[in-house]
Amino acid sequence: MADDGGRRMSGWLITGAGGLLGGELRALLPAHTTTALTHHELDVTDPDAVADAVAGLRPAVVVNCAAWTDVDGAEAHEAGALAVNATAVRALARACRHTGARLLHVSTDYVFDGTGRTPHAEDARPAPRTAYGRTKLAGERAALTEHPAGATVVRTAWLYGAAGRTFVGTMAERARAGEQVRVVDDQHGQPTWARDVAERLLALGTGPARPGILHATAGGRTTWYELAREVYRLAGADPALVTPIGSADLNRPAPRPAWSVLGHEGWHATGLPPLRHWRTALHAAFPALTATVTDHPRSPACAR
Repeated sequence: MADDGGRRMSGWLITGAGGLLGGELRALLPAHTTTALTHHELDVTDPDAVADAVAGLRPAVVVNCAAWTDVDGAEAHEAGALAVNATAVRALARACRHTGARLLHVSTDYVFDGTGRTPHAEDARPAPRTAYGRTKLAGERAALTEHPAGATVVRTAWLYGAAGRTFVGTMAERARAGEQVRVVDDQHGQPTWARDVAERLLALGTGPARPGILHATAGGRTTWYELAREVYRLAGADPALVTPIGSADLNRPAPRPAWSVLGHEGWHATGLPPLRHWRTALHAAFPALTATVTDHPRSPACAR
């Protein structure tokens, strides 16, 4: 593959490589063909730096894992979240279009209003209720508008993995300590192993271009409460130590979606199956998670 200047394009560029998903993807890709840049190595809000990085490295595939993910903080600092989640995406998509690179842009279930009782389809009308959701939706539209032939938006949700602060990691630590926790039981979603999403991003990057929107979340659905009980069971702790509470009891600045269940019909066109069931993935992931678990701050879905 060559860019407009006739220069050979190859390899991958990961932005936001210091995060949970970026780290999982980096671990799957050959080091000699991958450039993985953290926020400190590439400030995606600097459009000149973004353009220079893409033009200089000439990757065939760019995966944008960089994001403002502080949902509550975005309520007070929406302009800052917009700079990372949307304005930066526009510059990145434009740079990819100019060089001919494909862009895989990671997004979120927060672009929907979080209501309903049927899975949100890929083509369902977005209706974000939070600043975070609005800025992520703006980023999706920027990617698809600036690079319509080469951008794929991959929405995911309820991610967990061995690195960083995640709900599953928090619950595993609490279970190991035999602690009682109170967890919300009125939010429904699909716990998703970051490694499964990384593997799907790898498949998308090495296969034919699939511009548009895909949902990369696990199959099935559950609540944070039931997920916590499953983690306690896997850790050998008594699930009765987990008690249910309502979302209103946590009093968060940004409302959490009550319904974060995403549909997966878009995968049929790719020739790839949807991700496996959340419980199957959790059981497969758990040994790696408990091998590295450390004490995490309080999860946003639970109270001590």
